[in-house]
Amino acid sequence: MVMPYRGESIDSILGQEFLTWLWYQSDNAPETFTDSEGNPFSISMEQRIVVEGGVGETRETATVSGTGSPLREARFGLGMGKKVSRALLRLEKDDLAFQVVLKAENFCLNSLTTPKLERSDDEDQEPDALLLEKFYLLEMCVSLIDNLYARFLKLRLSHNWEKEVYGMRQWMIRTE
Repeated sequence: MVMPYRGESIDSILGQEFLTWLWYQSDNAPETFTDSEGNPFSISMEQRIVVEGGVGETRETATVSGTGSPLREARFGLGMGKKVSRALLRLEKDDLAFQVVLKAENFCLNSLTTPKLERSDDEDQEPDALLLEKFYLLEMCVSLIDNLYARFLKLRLSHNWEKEVYGMRQWMIRTE
């Protein structure tokens, strides 16, 4: 059972903290991500990010988008106490690129785009091969996100979280 906290669920709060932390990590140490087997992958926040603050009638939402944008307005919102509520993520592993919108309130994956599948003209190709490959790619993307969340939870539940929050605050107020 999810207990409400100032009008929000614990899942929503953890989701916002996760996405905020993920943006911070992808901006400061993008080379530190690894999958469950220790293989590196990269992640970046792409083109569109939504930050929210407040509850009920005082809730404020800012959506920032732009190709190649440093998303300054969203970072400014973080500095004012808002948290990331939705983000377009780009994950890259082994020359494969995935894009997905992740929602903090329920960890819902929207608009998941996998690498393009190559159709073969080979008549001997099994009819379900493309479908199975698509499932494999979907599973790979979800697995990468699961690894990111497990890493976040391990840190969030450790004594190092306060130090991480301090680093995040410094990053939020940076004006570069």
